[in-house]
Amino acid sequence: MEKIELKYLKSIAKQYPTIASAATEIVNLQAILNLPKGTEHFVSDVHGAYEQFSHVLRNGSGAVKRKIDDEFGKTLSKRDKQSLATLIYYPEQKLELVMKQEGDEESLEDWYKVTMHRLIQIARRVSSKYTRSKVRKALPKDFVYIIEELLHEKEEVLDKEAYYNEIIQTIIRIGRAKETIVTLSNLIQRLVVDHLHVVGDIYDRGAGAVQVMDTLMNYHSVDVQWGNHDAVWMGAASGHLACIANVVRLCAKYGNLDTLEEDYGINLLPLATFALETYGEDECDCFQVTDHPGLTGVKSAKLERKMHKAITIIQLKLEGQLIKRRPEFHMESRRLLDKIDQAEGSVFIEGQTCKLKDHSFPTIHKEDPYALTPEEKMVMERLQTAFLNCDKLQKHVRFLMNNGSLYLVYNSNLLYHGCVPLNEDGSFRQVEIHGKMYSGKALYDILEQYARKGYYLRWEPESMEEKFYGQDILWFIWTNENSPVFGKEKMATFERYFLDDEKLRSEKKNNYYMLIEQEEVVNRILTEFGLSTEDSHIINGHVPVRSKRGESPVKCGGKLLIIDGGFCKAYQSQTGIAGYTLIYNSYGLRLVSHEPFKSVEDAVLNESDIFSEAVVVEYANRRRQVADTDIGRNLKDSIQDLEKLLRAYRSGLIRETGVNDV
Repeated sequence: MEKIELKYLKSIAKQYPTIASAATEIVNLQAILNLPKGTEHFVSDVHGAYEQFSHVLRNGSGAVKRKIDDEFGKTLSKRDKQSLATLIYYPEQKLELVMKQEGDEESLEDWYKVTMHRLIQIARRVSSKYTRSKVRKALPKDFVYIIEELLHEKEEVLDKEAYYNEIIQTIIRIGRAKETIVTLSNLIQRLVVDHLHVVGDIYDRGAGAVQVMDTLMNYHSVDVQWGNHDAVWMGAASGHLACIANVVRLCAKYGNLDTLEEDYGINLLPLATFALETYGEDECDCFQVTDHPGLTGVKSAKLERKMHKAITIIQLKLEGQLIKRRPEFHMESRRLLDKIDQAEGSVFIEGQTCKLKDHSFPTIHKEDPYALTPEEKMVMERLQTAFLNCDKLQKHVRFLMNNGSLYLVYNSNLLYHGCVPLNEDGSFRQVEIHGKMYSGKALYDILEQYARKGYYLRWEPESMEEKFYGQDILWFIWTNENSPVFGKEKMATFERYFLDDEKLRSEKKNNYYMLIEQEEVVNRILTEFGLSTEDSHIINGHVPVRSKRGESPVKCGGKLLIIDGGFCKAYQSQTGIAGYTLIYNSYGLRLVSHEPFKSVEDAVLNESDIFSEAVVVEYANRRRQVADTDIGRNLKDSIQDLEKLLRAYRSGLIRETGVNDV
């Protein structure tokens, strides 16, 4: 045995110091390999739609209802099944309602008994494919013993029904029924989905991004593939001025300034004051708020428009400066402020002169149109300080950094938010990053490497250059034509505010989106990321699928799935639905489309659920087991190592510890 291997085995021996402990772990791991694989749940492009996102998590994209149907069949009415499902989704709210409806104590006690029996049946079903240890870890400490007693059969008990009835009766008698029902409901939610994948774009458009992030930080098992909207927030949290301006502009555009002020505690008063002083007489009509949840009056609307315009002009200036200092980004065509003729109210763009809808630019000076005025500098300095010192934002972004990446290979699936930049012939596009050319997987890797530097490197002389470049890369990821998570020839911010020409405002997509029905192209991408072309899939977000036009999210015969269907209300008029999610369990892949979610109040009071239609994308010939997953492959490696340790113990090469010598 090699010296290195022996050293490794000795380190394992510290955890398994005897033959008995190593053998027991081998038996345990071997048993786990033969359990059904856990259910993976894929969501994408949440865009701050917290209530819709939360409901989909709670119902497991319809998985809870299916478990209820499987367990009770026709023995329960449709109404009783829906009532049980609603209780599992929202146990606290539903219990409060039931206590008001069930008038006398006897009726309430009967409801408790029936409900707990039903919940125990569902909990047994959903926990059957997990080890007792995993179920135990999913329970609050105070409920471990009680729930384990209820979930597991007692072979030694002759009258099992009486045994379980007595446990339930005692729970009710001592006043713990409500807490037990909540615990069972949460356990079912927890076990229905083993792992959650968020395929990009948590932030912007909807008002609940902070609540989504709080939910993810408390979720039992999750990863995130960064979207371009996530990247710009990460850049803003790093203190990057152009990213900060973009974040504030988007919040203003979608009426979500409360996300910054109320949820993150970022002071926008300096911007508001500057906007009023600078654009006081300007109606700023080109800066109307999109999909605003409701303003408190005309003055609020006018102020938000002024703030919106003020930060937009600052953003265009900062981006113009950035593009000039990073010529390798090849974005000179996006420097448009120096092409404006204020006297004529026009701009020279793409070889033509176009009339501007708004040509009041009091802070843009002909001599240096990209220079910030002293007042604009002060606003950005104050905002930068606020972003850098916002503890909650920094916690959220560190979570994205620690649990996220630009792409992920997981259980034979390739997950990414946007696209792999391609040339017209389907070959990988070469992109210059810091003086070197990258394409395919290598492009993702180098961009992620610099993005992490942009956020994590300290503001110290020896690391400043790398930090600044990394911060600029976070902005590049947000908006560049060659960014894998943006994938359009331009972000037409200027055109959408100031021009009426639809052709100039259009954002042409990367060739990727025209080529993803070609199996040769999809196979090339899978191979590039080290995946088999036979049984692997690409799970893709970013571009809404317009199902009402007949567009399908299933591409290339099921090898590629686009799961952005419009969680956010801003997209639902285009898509015709309210989002896609994907379920990957031991039986195969199932794509679920969702109708819009009304409200938690409606769900609880009327026991309504969002209508979800499921389509089986792929059905497994045999039920997949843990052994077929990435975790299973790791467990097999652990078993091999433990078997080597056993041989080392038995040969005397390593001595057992903690065993009494005879």
